[in-house]
Amino acid sequence: MNFKPIIIVAGEPNSVFSEIFFKAKLNNRVKNPIILIASKKLITHQMKKLKFKYKINLINYNNDLSILKNNKINLINVEFKFKRPFDKITDKSKLYIENCFNLGLQILKKQNCLGLINGPISKKNFLKKKYLGITEYLAHKTNKKNKVAMLIYNKKLSVSPITTHLPLKEVYKNISKKKIINHVKLIRSFYIKRFNKDPKIAITGLNPHCESNYKKSEEDIIIKPAIRNLIKKKFKVSGPFPADTIFLKEISKKYDVIVGMYHDQVLSPVKTLFGFNSINITLGLPFVRISPDHGPNSSMLGKNLSNPQSLIEAVKFLDK
Repeated sequence: MNFKPIIIVAGEPNSVFSEIFFKAKLNNRVKNPIILIASKKLITHQMKKLKFKYKINLINYNNDLSILKNNKINLINVEFKFKRPFDKITDKSKLYIENCFNLGLQILKKQNCLGLINGPISKKNFLKKKYLGITEYLAHKTNKKNKVAMLIYNKKLSVSPITTHLPLKEVYKNISKKKIINHVKLIRSFYIKRFNKDPKIAITGLNPHCESNYKKSEEDIIIKPAIRNLIKKKFKVSGPFPADTIFLKEISKKYDVIVGMYHDQVLSPVKTLFGFNSINITLGLPFVRISPDHGPNSSMLGKNLSNPQSLIEAVKFLDK
């Protein structure tokens, strides 16, 4: 069979991801099969709790991929002990999530796959301050430390922060000319490879209105020199732009990507514009990794009220 599977790691077991997975009805949407890596017992109990009915095709990662079924949940079982189908997030899920990711990475090395999608995790419980996010966690696991970038993708406009999950007081210490240049290179490489398009990229400043009371602002000593360097190398970049105006429609429509200096500077506007119609792509890994743009959302556990659109968009992006 001439198909490539999509690998999905379910992530935190006590999150809304299973509900979103069931709601998405992916078996009706995909040309290529999906392999879910999760606890069969947990998925079965959560399915019953949420009143969904899917048949499970239990496989292991050494199976011939011709046994994958589009009309069933193709599942690789990873053991997980639990008392209730939905519970509070604790450290008990850490080893389970680690095992799921390790198995997914083994398959990606062994099989010709379209990519990896992962459900949300709790940074506090799973990452334990060791990594800023799953972007950095997977970079470490694939020997790509400091060689990756987060892209929140929408076909109309994407954004990418130079720094990710850092406190604001740490941001200025973690931006540099080299980091901005390498970041833009990753974005351009991705767009050319994926869409055969040399993207137009806008870069924001760090300070309000790109101004500072200091004699030398980050705009003057870091951001503008980086932009000049990139322009000299024929990159289609412009800036720095004040973050409070770059997302105005008449300005942003000129660009494919807006690069910001910190997380909320660009993620807040893009989520306001597109809601769940955007996906989180990690650039620079040996494979395409996507995360639906939502967290565990403990307050919604078991309530059957969560929106599956971001997962649907993630699968659509890969299923080509």
